Order: sequence, then C-alpha cells, then structure tokens
Amino acid sequence: MGIKLEAAQKIVNWSSAFEQVSAWKKQDISVVFTNGCFDILHLGHVDYLEKARALGDKLVVGLNTDASVKRQEKSPERPINDEYSRARLLASLFFVDLVVLFDEQTPYDIIAYLQPNVLVKGDDYAVENIVGANIVINNGGVVKTVPLVKGYSTTKIVNKIKNLN
Repeated sequence: MGIKLEAAQKIVNWSSAFEQVSAWKKQDISVVFTNGCFDILHLGHVDYLEKARALGDKLVVGLNTDASVKRQEKSPERPINDEYSRARLLASLFFVDLVVLFDEQTPYDIIAYLQPNVLVKGDDYAVENIVGANIVINNGGVVKTVPLVKGYSTTKIVNKIKNLN
C-alpha cells in the first residue's frame, strides 16, 4: 500500500483545475485566484496567501514554471527551488486548495480559462494594472489587493544568505 500524498493531489493540470473550479462555482463556492513564483516560501508569502484565501471559499494558486521564472529575468540563479518543490510547499498549506502551473509570461491565459470569482494581488499593484483584472470584472467577479508584510522578499533572503559567506 502506497502513502497517500494529500498535498501532491492539490497540484493539478489546467483541465483538472477547470473541472474543479467549475464544480465549486456550481455549488456557489467563491473561487479566489492568485499567482506568483513563490521561490523561497517565507512569512510574506504565507501571510499574503492566507489573506487571499480569506476573500473567498477556495484558493487556487497559479504558479510560474521554472522556464517562466527564468524569462522574468529576476536573477540568473532563479528559481532557486524547482517548480515541483515550490508547488508541493504551496499545496501543503491548508488554506491553498489547488496549485496549477503556468508557463506563459503572465497568468492571463489561466485566468481566462478558470474564470475565478476573485482575483488577488499584493498592494504593490494597482487594480488597473493587474493582469486578468478585465476578465474577472467582465464576468461579474472582483479584483482585490491585500496588504503585504513589509520587509519580506525572496530577493532579500537570497542577498542575506550571500552576505553570510
């Protein structure tokens, strides 16, 4: 008998995510979507995701693939953790209901495909600049920003580690 990996079961492909989101919406369950790289999971990420989840009944996290992160040119060594590791960590959080990877430069296509009720980003974004906001609003949904915990970022963590040497 194999071990059941519950967190791993939350990591789904686009079609499975669509089926689950559609089922939730048919039950009048509000679906929240957010996205990011979540390279080194830290307090800022956890606080942000928890606040996002509080804006609805279910939280779907769109996760950039490794190739997508590299195209963002954050740094040549990024991502530090591979996409499966990042997905498993996110999926292990009790307030994350699904994790779906996307390889595009932005989450526009996955947002258009899933049609969430709520789209969330950090308050470092203006609502009018959030990718996919028009899709969500045009379908009767809402776009929200949540306050970020100051002083936390993957880049700061990486720089701190580099300075320890």
